Amino acid sequence: MKIKAIAFNTFKEAIRDRILYLLLFFAAVCIVFSRILALLTVGNKVKIIKDVGLASLSFFGVLMAILMGTGLVYKEIDKKTICTLLSKPVRRYQFILGKFFGLILTLFIMLSLMSLVFLGVVFFHTFSIPWEIMISVAFIFLEMCLITSVAILFSCFSTPILSSIFSLSFYLIGHFSWSLETILKKMKPGVGKTLVQILYTFLPDLENFNFKTEVVHHLSIPPQSYFYSTAYGIFYTGFVLLIAILIFKKRDFV
Repeated sequence: MKIKAIAFNTFKEAIRDRILYLLLFFAAVCIVFSRILALLTVGNKVKIIKDVGLASLSFFGVLMAILMGTGLVYKEIDKKTICTLLSKPVRRYQFILGKFFGLILTLFIMLSLMSLVFLGVVFFHTFSIPWEIMISVAFIFLEMCLITSVAILFSCFSTPILSSIFSLSFYLIGHFSWSLETILKKMKPGVGKTLVQILYTFLPDLENFNFKTEVVHHLSIPPQSYFYSTAYGIFYTGFVLLIAILIFKKRDFV
């Protein structure tokens, strides 16, 4: 009940933030612009609309998670309201989890609104709604959950600006960590290869949530990929939240 109360209070605060609606507006503009781009480009227009639309959902969704998540905990610490809150019978892990679930609820609603605009554009062009698109949207949301946990982690010990830089770096590294696998194949056995192997193991692989290519080009997706990506997202998100809770427990606010 305490986590639920903090979550709904976080949701009420987040939903009033103007930056959310600004990002929502730009996301809608990009999605609508995908139709204009499709008309000006040689090729399959529907594929272009889907590709640009899904990319817009992913980019603006992650941007919302970073900009909102990096200020959640820091705002409470900066205004000293954290002392009042923790003086009540609220444990620190309940505070972190409440903040996380409150922002996740906000992001779910924002992603749903962006998806409605996207599906509307697709329907206007094809007069049908390919529901396999929702597979990609679902994994975009799972990626947003992971990025939110990372943003909250950095928010526990850093300022919003630095937290945003760290979270964005995490996102970029996560989508390019696959290149380390290529490097590993070309490296000779030794200390260097071992270090790169360790780095590759612990760095996130956010490409596990990227099903845009398969959905747009109607490629088959092995069922086990869904299970693996879902389990990977849940485990990694839980792991990052655990680290955030441990760091937050060690902080002294007096």
